[in-house]
Amino acid sequence: MVSRYFRLESRGTTPFREFQAGLTTFAAMAYILAVNPSILANAGMDKGALVTVTAITAAVATTLMALFTNFPIALAPGMGINAFFTYTICLAKGLPWNEALGMVFINGLIFLSLSVTGVREKIIASIPLGLKIAVTCGVGLFIAFIGLKNGGVIVANTATLVGPGDFTAGPTVLCLAGIVLTALLVARRVPGAIILGIIAVTIAGLFTSSGAGGRVTDLSGGFFSLPHSAAPVFLKLTFNFLTSWARFQTALPLIFTLLLVDMFDNIGTLIGVTKRAGLLDAQGRLPNAGRALLADSIATILSALCGTSTVVSYIESASGVEAGGRTGLTAIWVAIFMLLALFLTPLILAIPWCATAPALVIVGIFMMQSVVEIDMTHFETAAPAVLTIFAIPLTFSIAQGIGIGLICSVLLGVGLGRGRSIPPLGYGVAAMFFLSFFKIWPFR
Repeated sequence: MVSRYFRLESRGTTPFREFQAGLTTFAAMAYILAVNPSILANAGMDKGALVTVTAITAAVATTLMALFTNFPIALAPGMGINAFFTYTICLAKGLPWNEALGMVFINGLIFLSLSVTGVREKIIASIPLGLKIAVTCGVGLFIAFIGLKNGGVIVANTATLVGPGDFTAGPTVLCLAGIVLTALLVARRVPGAIILGIIAVTIAGLFTSSGAGGRVTDLSGGFFSLPHSAAPVFLKLTFNFLTSWARFQTALPLIFTLLLVDMFDNIGTLIGVTKRAGLLDAQGRLPNAGRALLADSIATILSALCGTSTVVSYIESASGVEAGGRTGLTAIWVAIFMLLALFLTPLILAIPWCATAPALVIVGIFMMQSVVEIDMTHFETAAPAVLTIFAIPLTFSIAQGIGIGLICSVLLGVGLGRGRSIPPLGYGVAAMFFLSFFKIWPFR
């Protein structure tokens, strides 16, 4: 029954392969269970409750995506958006976290209306095929860059922005060894190569010094714990910013920014992951895009009600795709692991960064392979695509990378006298990015 519902045979996969893929995706994104509470706690929220709602919202949202679309895509509170929630809305603007949750809720309602009316689906259709492929490549570079950064291979450098890390440090050595091991397993077509690499590095970390007097993999916290209560943040959203014009003026650009970043981070991830999974049609269109965006919209509303920042589609889903995941059953397994993590949090958190970093690097390599599909012989196609590929990792934002590429595409089209070939919505989206980049009202 499960095989028929998720159409496993028609997509060339098996229940065990979907299980492997789900475990791989979960292992690659399990860090959010620790990182999201750490970031949002700076806004004054209860950290223990945040661990619980992070896992629950990820599980519910991922299940919705699986049942609505049959895509192997997992969702969880978004990195970047949670930082915007804490450091811009709450700390820089001085608004309480309850009101910030209210803004996330309003953002979700707007998303829902755009999804129901089909506007968000039309926005995806307005992005040229070359840019869609470029987004896949850019996301691949982004993932690889994050992996190298998390593994200590790349570090900040005041003179050159980034530079090589300490290759003699234990975690960095394990990361480099993990990249080579996983690459060898992939090249030899070993099933579950990525998760095997994660397990191998985690075990090796038990015997490797972290450089701080301990081991890279630390199991001193035990294996099991009971979930914390979500009561301190559950249904605590408020809407005081709607009570006066002055407060609303402060809130409006923040809501617009949430809308902009969430929309294009999700669109970029959907395009990137589904392209790699072979789910786009010959014209580069995403079947069931409307359902995917509807699931995402509902998930955004639920995240505000539960008490966390916006839930988004996760680029780490690409690791599950590379492990063989092709259907929503992969996502269902991710949701199950998220719920189990409520009781296994100490064990999950024992997986070191240097163990998941090689998985991200390998996935990035896979996704970059799509670059050969971009028509580089036509400069008007190549220029926006290459700018998008570079901008996504260099700005550390999928949304801004898409915006830079789309603005370039529109300007080149108009300059070459091909403005009529650009959909009206393409002009509108490019204009929205332009206003955002140059902080013109309402994005001031």
